[in-house]
Amino acid sequence: MLTLVFLLRRRPELAADEFHRYWRERHAPLVAGCAATLGITRYTQLHSLDAPLGEALRASRGCEPNEYDGVALVTFDSVDTLVAAASTPEGREAGARLLEDERRFLDLERCVIWLADDVPIVEG
Repeated sequence: MLTLVFLLRRRPELAADEFHRYWRERHAPLVAGCAATLGITRYTQLHSLDAPLGEALRASRGCEPNEYDGVALVTFDSVDTLVAAASTPEGREAGARLLEDERRFLDLERCVIWLADDVPIVEG
C-alpha cells in the first residue's frame, strides 16, 4: 500500500473557514471524480482543529506549533499503480485538473508532500 501524504497550507488571502469549506465541498468531489482514473483507492482529509486540547498535547511533548491547515492522505495499491495511471493521457489530464484546483486554495510553495509505505498497525 502506498500513501501520498500532503501537508496543506491555505493561500494567505483565505480565511480558515473558507479554506476548509472549499477543500471539503469543491476539491474533494474533484478528487473523487478522478479517483478511478488515477488509481486512488482511498482519499482522506484531516482538517486541523484550533482546540485547547491540541495545544496542550503539543506543549506536553515540546512540539512546534501547528502551521498546517490540514493533511490529505491519498492511497494507492502500489507505486506501479500510481505511475501507470499517471502515465495515461487521461491520468495526466486528471492530474492537471487537480493541480489547477489546488492552486485556487493552497499555498503550494509552503506545502509539504511525500510518499509513504503504508504499514497499518492498529485497525478497526
